[in-house]
Amino acid sequence: MKKYTFTKEERLCSKRLIDDLFHNGSSFVVYPFRVIYSVATDALPQPAQVIVSVSKRRFKRAVMRNRLKRLLRECYRYEKQELYTFLNEHSLHLLLAIQYVAKEEIPFAELQVKMKQLMLKLTHELAALPMGKDH
Repeated sequence: MKKYTFTKEERLCSKRLIDDLFHNGSSFVVYPFRVIYSVATDALPQPAQVIVSVSKRRFKRAVMRNRLKRLLRECYRYEKQELYTFLNEHSLHLLLAIQYVAKEEIPFAELQVKMKQLMLKLTHELAALPMGKDH
């Protein structure tokens, strides 16, 4: 049985790692998400550490921002298994930022479909990296 959890160790909290991710990371867009990722040089407690953000400029009310962040974390929680399998097979550790770029709220079912597409694209991007093939 799969474990659909999102533990504290999976959250990206370190300011140093966040700065490193945003300055040196690669990015792509799978609407309504913008993804910034970087292969971590340090060993992390989990195969991937994630930060989720929603623009304060687009969503003025904190209630809506928090709701969207909860939905994004929920989608990630359900779809991360394939990514974790890939990362474990290649002995990689990943820093990941998922930003919500849509101007309106999108239904949860649609977000889940898009998150699945995001995970597939991310695994393809990682497989194309020189490090992804050697390990």
